[in-house]
Amino acid sequence: MLLLAMPAFANATVDGDTPSSVQQVRVSASLIPLGVADSANQGTVTARQLENRPLLRTGELLEAVPGLIVTQHAGDGKANQYFARGFNLDHGTDFRTSVMGMPVNLPTNAHGQGYSDLNFLIPELVSTIAYKKGTYYAEEGDFSVAGAAAFDYVRQMEQGLLSLEAGQNRFSRALVANATPLATGTLLYALERAGQDGPWERPEDYKRVNGVLSYSWRRGDDDVRVTAMGMHSSWTSTDQVPQRALDAGLIGRYGTLAPTDGGETSRYSLSGEWSRQYGTGSARANAYFIKSRLDLFSDFTYALDDPEHGDQFHQAESRQVLGLNAERTWRHALGPFASETALGVQLRQDRLAPVGLYASQARQRRSTVREDRVKERSGALYLSNSTVWAPWLRTVAGLRADRYAFDVHSDTSANSGKVNAGITSPKFTAIFTLGKNAEMYLNWGRGFHSNDGRGVTGTVDPKTGLAVDADGADIKPATPLVRGTGEEAGLRLAGLAPGMQTTIAAWKLDLDSELIFIGDAGTTEAGRPSRRHGIELANFYTPAKDWIIDANLAWSHARFRDSDPAGAFIPGSITRTASLGVSGAAGPWSGGVRLRYFGPRALVEDDAVRSPSSTLLNMKLGYRLAPRLKLTVEVLNLLDRRASDIDYYYASQLPGESAPVADIHTHPGEMRTLRAGLAWRF
Repeated sequence: MLLLAMPAFANATVDGDTPSSVQQVRVSASLIPLGVADSANQGTVTARQLENRPLLRTGELLEAVPGLIVTQHAGDGKANQYFARGFNLDHGTDFRTSVMGMPVNLPTNAHGQGYSDLNFLIPELVSTIAYKKGTYYAEEGDFSVAGAAAFDYVRQMEQGLLSLEAGQNRFSRALVANATPLATGTLLYALERAGQDGPWERPEDYKRVNGVLSYSWRRGDDDVRVTAMGMHSSWTSTDQVPQRALDAGLIGRYGTLAPTDGGETSRYSLSGEWSRQYGTGSARANAYFIKSRLDLFSDFTYALDDPEHGDQFHQAESRQVLGLNAERTWRHALGPFASETALGVQLRQDRLAPVGLYASQARQRRSTVREDRVKERSGALYLSNSTVWAPWLRTVAGLRADRYAFDVHSDTSANSGKVNAGITSPKFTAIFTLGKNAEMYLNWGRGFHSNDGRGVTGTVDPKTGLAVDADGADIKPATPLVRGTGEEAGLRLAGLAPGMQTTIAAWKLDLDSELIFIGDAGTTEAGRPSRRHGIELANFYTPAKDWIIDANLAWSHARFRDSDPAGAFIPGSITRTASLGVSGAAGPWSGGVRLRYFGPRALVEDDAVRSPSSTLLNMKLGYRLAPRLKLTVEVLNLLDRRASDIDYYYASQLPGESAPVADIHTHPGEMRTLRAGLAWRF
């Protein structure tokens, strides 16, 4: 169960008296009571839903968000590829993720703007995933144009957990976790070690170690938690390969043309959270320090740029992040109407020393394409007000102001510089109560994503030396902050059947420019203005105790808004997704089955080349051998479908080819995989 604190006036007006109490609203799984949510697409996933969910990769926890698809185009230690609301989100550019109040998205990242690596998550510790989509929330800033998801960890465990798992392709995982009283609080600890080779002809040799140490306590009205986390991983990567190499038999389905690709990454953090309930409101704050490293070796074009040494490149960064979030809310009267106002501040500084792009061969650097030291600061102030004007009408109005400072010291002096930028984002929502079982939402808002600081200050192509604003240049300067404007109409229905909730939303999103920094090339590519619109349908049903059924459909239409002979399609943009899941428990048995449909995508602007759709079925089955001992079996890709995790279309050149060839480059989904585990509660 999830407890939500909500104003006592949520569905009533007042007669001049300021409300002074807070209701505790119980939320079972992702059911959101009417009068709480600010949009049809807002929801909460709980540990109960995740317990029987089969997972190939940790990042697939995000697929609990309706309409979101998680894939991988490289080794498992790299951040996943995300798709939602008509976006190929790359590694997270327009979808914001946070864990225990700490941001996951990394601006000015060595590989991709907004890079979101979720491999440090431990699924058994996740208590909730609170998600929302669109530009309608004052508290959500950079990278949240398509949506946001906030992960929270448990503070207590009724029993300790020792879990051992093994499976095909040398998969192994061990986890120990427990919570114990200490002084006046609770100490939570967890240690995870995992690894596998995957189905790849060149074994992945993936190794990951995760650790969590958290201490929480409550004193009076104050709730405090301090958490230390650490993760380190390394891997050998089989990246996407050209279809012509597969067709000609140069490599097998799980083969590679670049056997030394791979990487190593680490993330360490220290964070603190504080919250307090007052008679007329609440306050909360969290501060964090994150230290991370990334070394990534990739080769997507083989002999296109350097036939002698190959095209492998090394992307590397060393980063420190320092941040603070704070919010104060007040419940009060606005004339005769009940109202609640929130004031928040968010501060963040990223220091990269350095972030670089290098030519490499067999993981040995040969030359430097560019190397920079970057300091990026951001600050935001937001104000939000929720007022109940009548038993059938509530509004939420918000205003957010962000300010950014980019400071880049480059090895190419022409690319050094300082740039300041700001953006203001108004929001407005009207919620209409249509009856005890129906609520309608009208949402409008503006949001943004930031661009890579190197692209913001850069004036020359680091490879060619050509000025980025020269006539005929393929690359253009980057706008620091890119605005998105969203609109949505939604409906939330409860009571169609006992324990059932249905939401439907129609949305539209305009993005001023899809400007991005191309980390693979070390340059900035000027994108075009775009428009996306779509419809989403989500159903959540608990037909009986311990049973959950969810069914979700999403359709989207994504096009560039300007006129260009190349075409109007946005490459990689998702059009259709669907998912169906059933999970439950009966006696000693428990389990879950999930079906996921990943629709076709245009790979080029004129839609002449498309990626096929895929449908995957995964299953998890559990049996309690003893009161504290449970056996689980997972079968991933149960039907053994030959599907692609992702497809791209671009030019590459194989050794022996006389010229570049434009081709589909694909990363195959994994074959049917069996895993088993034993979990002991102590």
